[in-house]
Amino acid sequence: MAHTDRLTMRRALRREIAGTLGLLTDEHDFRAMRRYRSFTFDDHTTYLREVEALLRARATQGTVTTVALFDPAEYAEFCQETGLDPDRPASRARFTAELATTGPTVPYDGRPLTDLLPNLVDAAVRQATWEYASTLLARLGTCATCGEDIGRAAFTRASELLLRILETSRSGNRHLVCSVSGPPETLLAVLHADDDTDGATQLDEAEALEFTTVLALGLATHHPGGIVIRTSAPGTPDHVYGWRLRGNGLEPLTAGEVFDAYCTDRETGDLIAPEPGVDYCEPPDLGDTGPEVPGHDHGDG
Repeated sequence: MAHTDRLTMRRALRREIAGTLGLLTDEHDFRAMRRYRSFTFDDHTTYLREVEALLRARATQGTVTTVALFDPAEYAEFCQETGLDPDRPASRARFTAELATTGPTVPYDGRPLTDLLPNLVDAAVRQATWEYASTLLARLGTCATCGEDIGRAAFTRASELLLRILETSRSGNRHLVCSVSGPPETLLAVLHADDDTDGATQLDEAEALEFTTVLALGLATHHPGGIVIRTSAPGTPDHVYGWRLRGNGLEPLTAGEVFDAYCTDRETGDLIAPEPGVDYCEPPDLGDTGPEVPGHDHGDG
C-alpha cells in the first residue's frame, strides 16, 4: 500500500514538471499550497523526500531537470492575471514553466536536496538584489546638468572599476564582496573569479551583473559602501585588501583598516585572532584617477 501511495505521489509530481520543478522549500509555503484540493501532499517532509526520489529517477533516465523556487503568493497572482484555475496541476505546470524563463533555477546534479537548496536560495537572493538595485538605478533618471542617464553612466563606471580590480589582482582564485549601505537596507553582492588552466579569468555572468549593478548604485547615490577582495593561490598566503566607495571612484583601505574589519567581532566589537596564512594588505594601484568632472555631480548626497 505504501509503495502504491509513493507511485501515486510521484505521478502527481510528474504532471507538474515541464523540465523544471517548482519546489516548496519551507513549511509555510507548503501549508499555503494545501488549500488546493488537487495538491495531494499532507506532509512537507514526505513531499521533499518524494521530490528528491523523482529527481533521482529522472536523472537516472538521462532527463535534465532544473529546480526553481515555487512561491504560492506569486502563483496565485499569476493565476489571477492569466485567468487560470489555481486548483489544477496544469496551472501549476504552466507557472513552473514561466519560472524557468523568468526566475532563478539550479540544475539538479544528483546532490541531496539539503545541499542543493542553499544554492537555489542564493540564486534567488542574487536575482532579487539585482532587480532591486536595477530598479533604483533606473529611478535616478537623467542628470540635470548634461542630460546623461545617471544609472547607465554609473554602470559603465562600475564595469571599468571591476575590470581594473581583476586586472591588477593576483592570479588564482578571487572572492569579491561589494556592500552598499543606505535606505532601506544594506545590499551585498558576491563575485567569484577563478583562473582556468590557460590563465583566463572565469566569471559567473549572473554574479558579475549583480556585483556591477550594486557597485553602480553605490557610485551613483554616493551611499557608504566598499569592496573587499580575497585572493588565493597555491603555496602563498591569501591576500585580503579593499576600497571604500568615494565619489565616483574607489579609495584604498589601509592594511590596518582591512585588519580591523576582519579581526573585529561585528556584534560585540571584540578583537578576533587573525586567520593564519592571511596577509591583510593595501590594494594595488588601479591606475584610475576617477573621471569625475568638476561641478558635475550625479550623486544624491
